[in-house]
Amino acid sequence: MPNLAANLSMMFTEVPFLERFAAAADAGFKGVEYLFPYDHPAETIAKVLQDNGLQNVLFNLPPGNWETGDRGLAALPGREADFEGLIDKALEYAQVIGCPRLHVMAGIPPEDANPYACQRTYVENVRLAAERAAPHGITVLLEPINPRDIPGYYLNRQDEGLKTLDTVGAENAALQMDLYHCQIVEGDVAMKIRANIDRVAHFQIAGVPDRHEPDLGEVNYPYLFDVIDELGFEGWIGCEYRPKGETRAGLGWAAPYGISR
Repeated sequence: MPNLAANLSMMFTEVPFLERFAAAADAGFKGVEYLFPYDHPAETIAKVLQDNGLQNVLFNLPPGNWETGDRGLAALPGREADFEGLIDKALEYAQVIGCPRLHVMAGIPPEDANPYACQRTYVENVRLAAERAAPHGITVLLEPINPRDIPGYYLNRQDEGLKTLDTVGAENAALQMDLYHCQIVEGDVAMKIRANIDRVAHFQIAGVPDRHEPDLGEVNYPYLFDVIDELGFEGWIGCEYRPKGETRAGLGWAAPYGISR
């Protein structure tokens, strides 16, 4: 049975962020993820997790300057010093919160960027993040993201992510396989799962094409959950979707997996 984690950046947005932890726990979730924790002190998030008996399974490195268009800095030549600061901040939070996985966002390179320089920068930055994270038992993750949701995003395909991981060569670097993005860019999702399962440390899901509940759209998630179970995956599956209506009203799809409305 899948271990489902609520994504608190997208779910339970009917209440303020710090109240979403209790809402997720009340619905039966045991794990949570979110994009960024940095608007709140790490100690505050650690306490709300403890108070609600939740595990924080994933969050992202800071993206850079979101307001000016940054969506991560890892693949951006010339921003290496800025990226190093992002690693330090994320690790500081992860240690206090007790989060074992960090997503390293690749970013959107300038249109005139040299592709070889971008790849070299990406590899070096991911390797640095993995080296810094390793002493703390933290795994860094690479997530291919479809170019419709984030136009120009550097990493779009599973094979591109795996090639980068091979070059990085770090034991604590792995793939974050978002099945929503994978379906949009590549399709053949079940076979991608089977081929890559040994390199995946975290899954995410959403309905395709509208990123609503997983039972809305073209993807048969119960079948994919069976594939993941068959392969012996024991990690978390993040529910990174935007509810079509009120969050609890749309949780019927998760009832077979211990989540209630």
